[in-house]
Amino acid sequence: MACDSWRNKIEAYADAELPADEMRAMSEHVRGCASCTSDVLSRIQLKSVIKIAGERFSPSLAFRQRVQKDLPAKKSSAWLWGWMPKLAASAALVVIAFFFFRGWISSQQSRTIAELADLHVATLASSTPVDVLSTDRHTVKPWFQGKIPFTFNLPDLGNTPFTLEGGRMSYLNQAPGAQLIFKIGNHRISVFIFQNRPDWPFASANGRSRSLTFNVETWTEDELRYFVIGDAEANDIHKLSELLKIAARP
Repeated sequence: MACDSWRNKIEAYADAELPADEMRAMSEHVRGCASCTSDVLSRIQLKSVIKIAGERFSPSLAFRQRVQKDLPAKKSSAWLWGWMPKLAASAALVVIAFFFFRGWISSQQSRTIAELADLHVATLASSTPVDVLSTDRHTVKPWFQGKIPFTFNLPDLGNTPFTLEGGRMSYLNQAPGAQLIFKIGNHRISVFIFQNRPDWPFASANGRSRSLTFNVETWTEDELRYFVIGDAEANDIHKLSELLKIAARP
C-alpha cells in the first residue's frame, strides 16, 4: 500500500520524534492524505485525553508509598511507571463515560418534559379536556380508584388563587398515571402523577426548569413522581407544587 511506509511513522510523528527532514516530509504527506490525517488526529486526541486524565487522576504520594511497600523494592518503581499509561487511559475512559452518561440523562429528561408539554397542550386543545369534571377534590380523587395502581391526595385550595377543574388518565412510557387540571387566572396548569420508577431519568431528580414557554417543577414524594407544568408564572407553579407536597405528607 502507498501509505504503509508513512503509517509506520505516524506514532513517532505524533510524538514529534522524527528527524527534522522526515517531520517536514510527513507533514506534506498528511496534508494531502485524508487517511493518514485521520490516523494522526486520532493519536493526538488520544494522547491529549490520556495526558488530561493523567493529570486529573495522578496518584497521591500516600497511594504510591502503599504500592511500593507491597512490592519488591527493585520492581516497585518500574511496575508502577509501567502501568501508569494504562491506568491513565482507564481513568480517561471513566471520565468520558461519566460525561456521556450525564449528557444522556439530561437528554432523556428534556425528552420526557417535552412529551409532558405535548400532553398538556393536547389536553387543553381537546373538546373534553378532563374525564371527571369537578372542583371538588373529594370527587376527583375517588374517580381514579381502580384506574391507576396507586392513590394520591389533593390539597385544600380554599384561600388560594388556584381552582381544580378536574382530571383524566394519562400515560408516560406506557405507565398509567393521573393528570389533573388546575386554573389560576387565565392560565391552566397540568399536574401529572406517576409511580416513580428507577429506570426513568428522573428516578431521584428534583428541580425546577423551563421548557419552551412552560415552567416545570418535578419531585418525588412517597414513591410517586410529580410533574407540574404550565405557562403560568414560575412562582405560581412553585406555590401549587408546595400545596401538593403538603397534601401528600401524612
